[in-house]
Amino acid sequence: MKRAGSFAAVTLAIGLLMPSAAGAAEKLTLVLNWVPTADHSPYYYAKQQGWYAKEGIDLSIETGKGSGITAQRVGAGNADIGIADLATALVAKSKGADVVAVMNIYANSPQGFYWLKSSGIKGPKDFPGHKIGNPPGDAARVMWPAFAKATGIDPNSITWVNIAPQAKIASLKSHAVDIISDFYNEHDLKVRDFGSDLGFLAWRDVGVNPYGNSVIVNGDFLKSHREVVKRFVEVSQRAFAACVDNVDPCLKALFAEVSGLDDRVQHDQWIRIKELMRDPDTTTIALGWFDPKRMENDYQLVKTYFGLEKPFDVNSAYTDAFLDKSIKMAKE
Repeated sequence: MKRAGSFAAVTLAIGLLMPSAAGAAEKLTLVLNWVPTADHSPYYYAKQQGWYAKEGIDLSIETGKGSGITAQRVGAGNADIGIADLATALVAKSKGADVVAVMNIYANSPQGFYWLKSSGIKGPKDFPGHKIGNPPGDAARVMWPAFAKATGIDPNSITWVNIAPQAKIASLKSHAVDIISDFYNEHDLKVRDFGSDLGFLAWRDVGVNPYGNSVIVNGDFLKSHREVVKRFVEVSQRAFAACVDNVDPCLKALFAEVSGLDDRVQHDQWIRIKELMRDPDTTTIALGWFDPKRMENDYQLVKTYFGLEKPFDVNSAYTDAFLDKSIKMAKE
């Protein structure tokens, strides 16, 4: 009987040390910025491996419909956590959305311009007099004056043409437009389509480099669930670091949940995503780090070109407090 009692005591002690049962886990809803692709694979991988569950998080992942809608949902408390372009999140915050960025994914802006060298365009100095195609309201169109200033050209010297996002490559190929704006993630699709005739310039290479996709959290949720947010961020950091080391199991986890994705396209995207994730801060301080000076610059950029309905202290829009500094982005 003494032995049985001791066993029961040990079992009880072990139970107290173990994470909460699945039924008692904190339910979290992560809303993506768009349909799931390679840059979302770390969340699916960490969930498949049980990393969130081991930290007492019951994570649900929902497809998004654009950064603007995700920022609105998180800001209104209809979702706990989301992925959104940082500039879009700042605009939403100025309109009353209660959001706080807790981890950056794209430390570099994914914005870029593409053209055909055979058109005679060699770079931005040749843009005047040409047609640039992208959707109305596209961030590249809104921030065009900043790009024009950085490259020394007249912002009124080009013509905007409205085209759907999925029509960009076709429009360039048919010469309906001379230049298109697009994210760097799908750079390789254009390389395969146009080969050596493809011209490209990344906005970050001319000094227009706001933070891109970031993890945002509802402000009220953050105040009452700081420990949960910390665990979510640290698991996500670890997942991204693991996928940088070897993306194959991460993409397999993504493909297991999302159908219709092309393996080669997603591998190509991940290579480009790693470039966007890498900067001096993420490789030396912490993966996901926000630099205060850059955040102030981003705030001023958004204020100038997007407009802010109600100004706010940029320090209230982000925090690095939940990042594990032992997890860094690989330098190569």
